[in-house]
Amino acid sequence: MCAPELTSKVSSKSALLKETKLSKEDEWLAKFDFEAFSEEVRALGKKLEAEQGPADVAHLNKMIMWSNTCAAVGLLTMGFGVNPISIIGLSLYTFSRWTMIAHHTCHGGYEKCHPNKSRWSRFKFGLGTFWRRFNDWFDWMMPEAWNVEHNNRHHYNLSEITDPDLVEQNLADVRASNAPMFVKYLRVAGAMLTWKWFYYAPNTYKELKLAKMRRNGTPIPADVKPEDAVTVQMCMFGQNSFYSFSELMMVVLGPYFLIHFFLVPLPWLAVGDYMGVGNTMYWNAVKNLFLAELLTNVHGFIAVVTNHAGDDMYRFRRACRPFSGSFYLRQVLASVDYHMGTDLVDFMHGWLNYQIEHHMWPQLSMLSYQKSAPLMEEICRRHGVPYIKQNVFWRLKKTVDIMVGKTSMRWFPESFENEYLRIDAAAEAKALKSQ
Repeated sequence: MCAPELTSKVSSKSALLKETKLSKEDEWLAKFDFEAFSEEVRALGKKLEAEQGPADVAHLNKMIMWSNTCAAVGLLTMGFGVNPISIIGLSLYTFSRWTMIAHHTCHGGYEKCHPNKSRWSRFKFGLGTFWRRFNDWFDWMMPEAWNVEHNNRHHYNLSEITDPDLVEQNLADVRASNAPMFVKYLRVAGAMLTWKWFYYAPNTYKELKLAKMRRNGTPIPADVKPEDAVTVQMCMFGQNSFYSFSELMMVVLGPYFLIHFFLVPLPWLAVGDYMGVGNTMYWNAVKNLFLAELLTNVHGFIAVVTNHAGDDMYRFRRACRPFSGSFYLRQVLASVDYHMGTDLVDFMHGWLNYQIEHHMWPQLSMLSYQKSAPLMEEICRRHGVPYIKQNVFWRLKKTVDIMVGKTSMRWFPESFENEYLRIDAAAEAKALKSQ
């Protein structure tokens, strides 16, 4: 049965909220019309989804062409010595294939408007067989594991303790460490270069395992905190209760490591042999692939990890219903947009510069986010909701400050959080009764 539409106003602001003393940064809440804001956001999302069609598919194909061109440039030049052209081309392809093509397809952004339903569907893309993974989106993360961790856990538990991508929680050991600040910065720098395979791939796989345990009714061991992040290091030292290090290597990391770095450049052995330089061109290609891996990790860290971290981002204590008023509000208060507006600027950001809009309506296309951002910003301006849009490198600074413990995120006022959840529950009950 489909979830009921929550469209009716059910309550006015309680006396408790009127009596709540707010800090300066939260004063906007005193005059905020929660229900009117929710209605506007919900209506805009429906309008944007209804307007999707051939133009969105054409735009997707354009971005695929740009991404594939980066791959071609990198692959066709990587044998000719270690060079920035190959490194940047290979890095951009890996980055864009994940953050733009796979990301929005796995959310269902093209499911209703793309004519090829057998591929461009969240239920098909990269799933089912190793061939689909290799052909659609081949990266350190398994697509089905990433779908659980990102599409479900992160999106619908944003900035709650159960959000697997909550930077402040995941870096708690660094934040609490008594190590000198320069040591903390070195740890963050190391994470920037390695985070996709060291943290993200094993942690997404953990979430896939957790989802299977919950579905099968398998109890989680009492001494295990399911929200704690899993890393390669933990797997190596037997500190992971969900799978072994050998399983991680055989199923998740190993295939990508072997194929991407050592089998893909094999044609350069033949080229080198033909040109009389032996295996030099092959090893040039391998070196370029490894250097591109470092660069794409840094690029991804800057564009991805910074989306929901900073001392101006809110955290929440309790879960909320997807696409409720609380859900919509939280996506704005715990997300940040970057500079945007042209395909080139957006491509370089991996389309992650529309993070507020994407979290509002994860099922939309890249083109829809370009259309929606100024409209969403205007809604927030009229309702007094903080809408943060800043340079990505400024957000990097704010994120690193959270990681090393120099600053902390805000907690949303608990009385307002509870009241908004109460209004959501009343709206749902009223909608169900009217069905």
